Amino acid sequence: MTQSPNTGDTTVRRSSHFVPGANERMLGKSLATDADSLVLDLEDAVTPDNKDSARATVSGWLGDVDFGAKERVVRINPLDSPWCVDDIAETMVSPPDAYLVPKVNNAAEVVQLDAMVTRWETEHGHPRGGVVLLVLGTETPQGLLNIGELAQHDRVDALSWGAEDLSAAMGSKANRDATGAYLPVFEYARVMCLVGATAWNKQPLDTVFVDFRDDDGLAAECATSAAMGFTGKITIHPAQIDIVNAAFTPSDAELADAQELLEAFADAEAAGRMAFAHRGQMVDVPHLTRARKIVATADAIAERV
Repeated sequence: MTQSPNTGDTTVRRSSHFVPGANERMLGKSLATDADSLVLDLEDAVTPDNKDSARATVSGWLGDVDFGAKERVVRINPLDSPWCVDDIAETMVSPPDAYLVPKVNNAAEVVQLDAMVTRWETEHGHPRGGVVLLVLGTETPQGLLNIGELAQHDRVDALSWGAEDLSAAMGSKANRDATGAYLPVFEYARVMCLVGATAWNKQPLDTVFVDFRDDDGLAAECATSAAMGFTGKITIHPAQIDIVNAAFTPSDAELADAQELLEAFADAEAAGRMAFAHRGQMVDVPHLTRARKIVATADAIAERV
């Protein structure tokens, strides 16, 4: 969950679900799920020969399809591809809520993308800053090296990462070991995505879990992800959505504990204290911050549904 730096709106983005570009059947199925965001994919899911037709179809969806409460995201093609400029120009007629931007190398590219979106917001009379960027920050080695600066721009609302493209770019034979754990360089990319996002108060969005038949593995990875501080995850199969949503939704017990702690802080502050014993532990401002985030996330999810 983040608050858009441009609109002030609270965005719930637990599950961001990929929909292959121009696949009407998959769109219909995805609309019936509980995904918070639908990512209409114009990049990897579309062959070069079909880029133009897929873009036209997705542009039509943005203008004609009722997405309900779901965030409408378009994954455009990379900035240095022959299709990126047209992806933005055509889809900005009826703009999405966000662009998922792949293979970003540095902050200068984010500035370029902002200028392109701003141009079409002005051209079509859309609110300035109404379309946010979700940046994929580790799909290239340069992106990983520059991860700390990618989420700095006001238009960026979330930072995610990618193990598959990064491993291909580096010539890695695998990105996980025999136990399923990420190999060190990929775990580093994951950690730096989290740090790079939260350094600028943007959402850290965890990457895909590619084995869509392994529900237990997905649940375990989501639990670790949520414990680290990620607040959402990208999904590639409808069966993953409910598992992901559950992992990034505060449980009833977590919410009750957070509300109790906030009440305790209110009493302590009235007595002039910000550090005190609570349930056998010393608590202070970091615990207050965490409790407030839990309550705010639960409230935003409740309002969405």
